[in-house]
Amino acid sequence: MLLMSLFGLLVSCTPAPEPYQWPLPEGFPQPSVPADNPMSAAKVELGRYLFYDKALSGNGQQSCASCHQQAFAFAEPQAVSTGSTAERHRRNALALVNVAYNKTLTWAHPDLQQIEQQLLIPMFGEQPVELGISGHEPQVLQQLQRGPYPALFDAAFGDEEVSFQRVTQALASFVRSLVSLQAPFDRYAYQGDDNALTPQQIDGMNLFFSERLECHHCHGGFNFTQSTSHEKQPLDRRPFHNTGMYFTGRQQVEGQGYPDKDRGLAELTMQEGDDGRFRAPTLRNIALTAPYMHDGSVATLEQVLDLYQQGGRELNSGPFIGDGRLHPVKSNFVKGFDLTAEERAAVLAFLQSLTDPHFITNPAHADPWPALTTAGSRSQP
Repeated sequence: MLLMSLFGLLVSCTPAPEPYQWPLPEGFPQPSVPADNPMSAAKVELGRYLFYDKALSGNGQQSCASCHQQAFAFAEPQAVSTGSTAERHRRNALALVNVAYNKTLTWAHPDLQQIEQQLLIPMFGEQPVELGISGHEPQVLQQLQRGPYPALFDAAFGDEEVSFQRVTQALASFVRSLVSLQAPFDRYAYQGDDNALTPQQIDGMNLFFSERLECHHCHGGFNFTQSTSHEKQPLDRRPFHNTGMYFTGRQQVEGQGYPDKDRGLAELTMQEGDDGRFRAPTLRNIALTAPYMHDGSVATLEQVLDLYQQGGRELNSGPFIGDGRLHPVKSNFVKGFDLTAEERAAVLAFLQSLTDPHFITNPAHADPWPALTTAGSRSQP
């Protein structure tokens, strides 16, 4: 009895971990975090080392940061990604911007709702191969026992044990920490700085949020995406849309229309009404994340605006000839609109105001390995 009382006293005297300090403006809701993986600064720091470590791939050739580069808002300037074995993928790398607020993850998967789940795909997936850990698990775990990992795992989890569960928890914590809320738009909208936007950008903002253009229906809210959830908004609206990019060949006869290489949500639901439906990504830092769309087939923001002005896209050459504007399940919000040259320039200027310079230069998000190498510690293999 005395032993139990002493144990209880010891537990009660053990200081609780300090709550993670989210870098949020006053009044912003905190992201929802899984109960079995609470945030901590130590876990975020471990995740940062893992994110930039090529030893996390089966052949030591690639890290998470290879396809998610800070200078490009944790996207990459490639149409589609290339995995660690040089296999080209079919989709464009999504920017990791405010992912902590995403209700659904990846381009077209309604059931991937936690980062810990999603990370298993690039880590262990084989079609396509990304990091390519499958079949190389022992070697990867061995690499994660070199310095400075023992101290980092101990700080994050209370001992030096390395496991893939802990790896995914730390990586998920780092990805959740990638918060971007310091763009000129934020100073204007949330901090009361009336001079943070130019008159042209304000005109563009008013157009963006108008019923005439209807951009805000799919790219609304503080995160500029329909797929948003947080502590005060647990519900999710269906965030997948067909934007009229394709209506091709034989699929027209069958009532589909997107190329067989990627039919979006329909590949999972097997519903024709989901043909070509993809998640509307955040527009934060959108000026940094070209090329655009799920397959990186739209090179510039100007061309993106062209597509929406025209109510979709008509292709007159190449393997996917057809008029996407005629797709039977195209979103009702993609109906086309007219803009004067001045209005068009204003919309593009507003999109530039969503760029957060601090986000792409924040040392807390940057590669930690060069500093270790300079200090004489062990570098990456």
